[in-house]
Amino acid sequence: MTEQQAQPRTRRKPRSLAQELVTVLTERIRSGQLKRGDKLPTESQIMVEEGVSRTVVREAISRLQAAGQVETRHGIGTFVLDAPSTGGFRIDPATIVTLREVLSVLELRIALEIESAGLAAQRRSEEELVGMRAALDELNEGAAHASDAVSADFQFHLRIAQASGNHYFADIIHHLGTSIIPRTRLNSARLAHDDQAHYMGRLMHEHEAIYEAIARGDSEGAKMAMRLHLSNSRERLRQAHAEAEAQRA
Repeated sequence: MTEQQAQPRTRRKPRSLAQELVTVLTERIRSGQLKRGDKLPTESQIMVEEGVSRTVVREAISRLQAAGQVETRHGIGTFVLDAPSTGGFRIDPATIVTLREVLSVLELRIALEIESAGLAAQRRSEEELVGMRAALDELNEGAAHASDAVSADFQFHLRIAQASGNHYFADIIHHLGTSIIPRTRLNSARLAHDDQAHYMGRLMHEHEAIYEAIARGDSEGAKMAMRLHLSNSRERLRQAHAEAEAQRA
């Protein structure tokens, strides 16, 4: 390898370095350059080849894991799984990157999570309620420090789905992963024309209302609280999408 080849490539500023790297690695898998069972290059190799940071590499690998394309074996490396099927119904979390796609996933969540919240209020166990409270406390702690706390947000919604008693709700939420949380893809506070601390405070109150209704076994109240929470997010994204479309017109 020459010195010129070993230098990181100069890249244009993409919308998402991690997503661009996901696209590169996915194409290698689909084209057969990386086959089932093959070990991915090391983080350091990918950093040099693609001219990105270690953080970007790890985020891209995480997205590929969520999409079921690779698995990481601790202390050994990351390996390619079966190539994604091109037929049948499939949602690839790694492709949920545009405002339109995030909005579409949010509409799917509204259909699913309102019902799962209602069922959770009827069926949740004390242990499941404790799990929800723990995730919510972690989320609130992050909000107090102006943190996105995406992982805790996801865990809160996942635990509600699990408490529904219908594993299909949880399976879909788990498959989508943290991509169900809009701020993993977009600056939701900016879209809401709000500062981060105030925005996270509003989310905290919405989540608390959902939890309280589930805790007291109020199925309809849980549905209403979840509907309000997700509909508020949808409206923010819908307005942002309309503004973006108007700017392009």
